[in-house]
Amino acid sequence: MNDRMLVHKVCHRLSLLSLTPHTLPFKPVQFPSALSPASIGARPLNGTVRSLRTTAVMATSRLRNLVPVNAVASEDGSGRASNGSVSSTAATTALEDEEDSTLGVRYRLPPQEIKDIVDAPPLPALSFSPHRDKILFLKRRSLPPLAEIARPEEKLAGVRIDGKCNTRTRMSFYTGIGIHQLLPDGTLGPEIEVHGFPDGAKINFVTWSPDGRRLAFSIRFDEEESTSSKLKVWVAQVETGIARPLFKSDEIFLNAVFDNFVWVNDSSLLVCTIPLSRGDPPKKPWVPFGPKIQSNEQKSIIQVRTFQDLLKDEYDQDLFDYYATTQLVLASLDGTVKEIGPPAVYTSMDPSPDHKYLLISSIHRPYSFIVPCGRFPKKVDLWTADGKFIRELCDLPLAEDIPIATNSVRRGMRSINWRADKPSTLYWVETQDEGDAKVDVSPRDIIYTQPAEPLEGEGPTILHKLDLRYGGISWSDDSLALVYESWYKTRRTRTWVISPGSNDVSPRILFDRSSEDVYSDPGSPMLRRTPAGTYVLAKVKKENEEGTYILLNGNGATPEGNIPFLDLFDINTGNKERIWKSDKEKYYETVVALMSDEKEGDLPIDHLKILTSKESKTENTQYYILSWPEKKAFQITNFPHPYPQLASLQKEMVKYQRKDGVQLTATLYLPPGYDPSRDGPLPCLVWSYPGEFKSKEAAGQVRGSPNEFAGIGPTSALLWLARRFAILSGPTIPIIGEGDDEANDRYVEQLVASAEAAVEEVVRRGVAHPNKIAVGGHSYGAFMTANLLAHAPHLFSCGIARSGAYNRTLTPFGFQNEDRTLWEATSTYVKMSPFMSANKIKKPILLIHGEEDSNPGTLTMQSDRFFNALKGHGALCRLVILPYESHGYASRESIMHVLWETDRWLQKYCVSHTSTVNVDPDASKDDSGTVSTDSESKAIAASGGSGPEVSNTEHEGFDSLPRSLL
Repeated sequence: MNDRMLVHKVCHRLSLLSLTPHTLPFKPVQFPSALSPASIGARPLNGTVRSLRTTAVMATSRLRNLVPVNAVASEDGSGRASNGSVSSTAATTALEDEEDSTLGVRYRLPPQEIKDIVDAPPLPALSFSPHRDKILFLKRRSLPPLAEIARPEEKLAGVRIDGKCNTRTRMSFYTGIGIHQLLPDGTLGPEIEVHGFPDGAKINFVTWSPDGRRLAFSIRFDEEESTSSKLKVWVAQVETGIARPLFKSDEIFLNAVFDNFVWVNDSSLLVCTIPLSRGDPPKKPWVPFGPKIQSNEQKSIIQVRTFQDLLKDEYDQDLFDYYATTQLVLASLDGTVKEIGPPAVYTSMDPSPDHKYLLISSIHRPYSFIVPCGRFPKKVDLWTADGKFIRELCDLPLAEDIPIATNSVRRGMRSINWRADKPSTLYWVETQDEGDAKVDVSPRDIIYTQPAEPLEGEGPTILHKLDLRYGGISWSDDSLALVYESWYKTRRTRTWVISPGSNDVSPRILFDRSSEDVYSDPGSPMLRRTPAGTYVLAKVKKENEEGTYILLNGNGATPEGNIPFLDLFDINTGNKERIWKSDKEKYYETVVALMSDEKEGDLPIDHLKILTSKESKTENTQYYILSWPEKKAFQITNFPHPYPQLASLQKEMVKYQRKDGVQLTATLYLPPGYDPSRDGPLPCLVWSYPGEFKSKEAAGQVRGSPNEFAGIGPTSALLWLARRFAILSGPTIPIIGEGDDEANDRYVEQLVASAEAAVEEVVRRGVAHPNKIAVGGHSYGAFMTANLLAHAPHLFSCGIARSGAYNRTLTPFGFQNEDRTLWEATSTYVKMSPFMSANKIKKPILLIHGEEDSNPGTLTMQSDRFFNALKGHGALCRLVILPYESHGYASRESIMHVLWETDRWLQKYCVSHTSTVNVDPDASKDDSGTVSTDSESKAIAASGGSGPEVSNTEHEGFDSLPRSLL
């Protein structure tokens, strides 16, 4: 077929959905001159129009702009004219499918019952004042529009920068701040709304002053004019809610590419600003200065993961410096402004607890083209609070050669911090194994400490030596600190008790256990806030009793599910007293924070006050203040149910066994009002994510609680409860490598065995139809999905794979928790790759991927190439590429379209193998009878982009499918 005939075919199909111009709700389609004498009616094509005889995967990107100028999307996304007439036949469905693959599609909306849940207003975030007497309600909006996600961004050194705002791209924000007094009886006072800034402001980086009397935050606007998009720092009085700009000058803007601002004391802030002397961005030269060259003539061994958004040339380096360079400014609330230090690429600033010093980190050249900015040369300096240089702590070289083995680290000083229990004492860690986890040495890490300004000749003091990898310190005072270390390969984790101020007290091990063994987890120590704003171990005293007690807050994992607890733990004897635990019969409660931490010294047990959360299967999370000794709880929130239409959903934690004896668990959700004896088995969606374990016993332990509220995110599988699906959420899929065995060497075998056990369980219960079970997952879950369709096609009717990686040879230096290279474990890489088994996949598979995926290992190319491999073997498949989206999807248009695609796939290949199209002469409907609203449809069509790129072989691959699927 020549190009002219194909164009005629395209025009004919469009005419089926078109009426005379005066009855259309949008302008008629006009083709570019390359296709017809008419001028283009939509936006110009990106580049020259090439031959239409291309594969479906290319046709969508090149022709996706050939859509009506003001095209509307109906509720099911069909975009049909409101009084059009389309035959409800299988031929029409095939026509729509073929049209999708040839011309691309507009953004579509899922059925109303799903859309209503996703569009429900989000609940506010909470923030408590330093003295725990006030609460901020940080108000949020629902999903952002695509136009916001589509803002231009610079991809530099592993960072994505919004040049107009001089921040990271895709930042969420708050729409308002409400302040409530926490009254003595536990109730909240009336709301004081922070005001004084213009309507429509986007609020970020909300922080309390140390004394709790003021707030600092940034605001910005979405304006075309360049300066109004940049962030400005504002401050507000907590008592009145009155806000004003921090700076009197309108020319001082926040640079939030790395850090933003920090309170130095109660009345001044240290702010990262855009240098006033900065001009326009550097211009990319039309003609390069020379070729791009990388060399390894020194024969260095450098193995790196597949990092994305790296610097590519000298221009990128200059552009990175342009946006990341910061001028630090010390700003007082009285209007005084002082620049401190020279402009540089500052990455963090940390005042000492006594507010006398600043710990300043920066990165500098030479930069790298193979690793992100976190591995660039790093300098850490010590300044006085007013910006005078004292000394350089370290200047670490470029770290391109950090080994890929888990627990490998950078050489030199790392984790440099202030001791939380001292006015101005530093501590840090240095590796003794050259940063290589494969080197066996003792000790492996050494912790050092030193005053900010040591005496002449006074060197660092060794605080503690570790044989595993350092994991942090919880400080208390000179008599007590807890040091954590762990080793991933063995899953070993240890907690040490040390006395930082005494060399006479030997360190001792407090806990030594497997990090996988959740049943033995003693909990984490609770911290209290000091008057200096730091956090230290909360030590508790009992009346008329000696001893050093701390509070351990634990998940309380048991074979019946999590039962969170709070223990009073004697650090010297190891004895513990359970002073609180969650109700296990109906509710799931957790300890969120310590509320009685504003005073120094040991906390009397009778003065204990904690913030708890409480929820159930059907009741959403609310917060309570629980006070001792009565342990009386006061409810402080009354959030409405976010999706009342699913308030009576059914939830059960189910247990079953894999054929090798490993115990497995999953959470089974059933629709409201469902009765298996009356309604029979349902279509079922299995959604999961594999995990690696070192022992069968740990893999079989129960995680989670049957009483937790079912949180439903905008892309959650639980949305299909509203479509009368059974949902098997998070069935454990353990990939076990005991002893010296590598888990991934038996990945496929264990994956299939776990899936078989899960499917057998839902079928045995009579809640899932054996021929109507779909499988899906995101990222590594997408990898799992593709492998299951390749190696266990008898289990599932179809699959949905989002943002996955399918060819492990494209990630040759490790992936997920695999730290062997492709050349060390070639067979494993090949066997695990569903790309290599594309010829075995015969069940329908829907691939979805963000066009701008920034996650290492899941390049968009992975889905492109996998789709082409599937299509090359006649598989029934569909590829949806979401413009401007990254690894997770953010915009409302993209998310709604993902839900439409997923629902369409499930209805067509899980619920039924055939589908019909019903078109009402007065409105566009999907199969459930959902009707579009014209105003919203027009808004979607105008929001940016004509729609995602869609490729499919649904009409091409039918002949190669088993008869059972036709």
